[in-house]
Amino acid sequence: MGVHASAGIRRLVGVLVAVLVLVSAASASAQTGGSPAPGAPASSGSSSAAPADGKPGRAKLRHNGMAVAPAGAPQAVVNAIAAGNAIRKRPYVWGGGHGSFESRGYDCSGSVSYVLHAAGMLSSPLASGPLMSWGLPGKGRWISVMANAGHAYAVVAGLRFDTSSYGGGGGSGPRWRATKRRPKGFAVRHFAGY
Repeated sequence: MGVHASAGIRRLVGVLVAVLVLVSAASASAQTGGSPAPGAPASSGSSSAAPADGKPGRAKLRHNGMAVAPAGAPQAVVNAIAAGNAIRKRPYVWGGGHGSFESRGYDCSGSVSYVLHAAGMLSSPLASGPLMSWGLPGKGRWISVMANAGHAYAVVAGLRFDTSSYGGGGGSGPRWRATKRRPKGFAVRHFAGY
């Protein structure tokens, strides 16, 4: 067998292994109702239980712009925060994150979709208009999505994840924001149990 043929076989074996891993992950995802974003920890299937005092914890924002999930947060919330951290330095790109969850940059609804997908709450990206009817109406216990025809952002464990620098700090692009934002003019939505 020639050098070129054996290199081709090694590439084919590598592709087959990657396909088997993806098929296995898809099967597990179908059983759990969603899958984490690439690089996010796998979901343990935990519920939306709150800490012992009954109140959901609040995520912490580090100086480097990363968020830290509160103790006792459900795995879906931990996954959502990990996903936000993974793309927090990406640039704002109009339409980014819509053709695929993986993108060089993200727009507002693309970044919200990425976080929701990691939490197992969304199977394909949505634009801001369709996010207005995603999930259930009202504020969630752990994750809330605010959407209107032109913009969307999320609040995860009390921290705003937004491409808009409304309220100051951090420039455009998906970032955790320390400032709160009133949802006036936005549909407020949540996923059942969260």
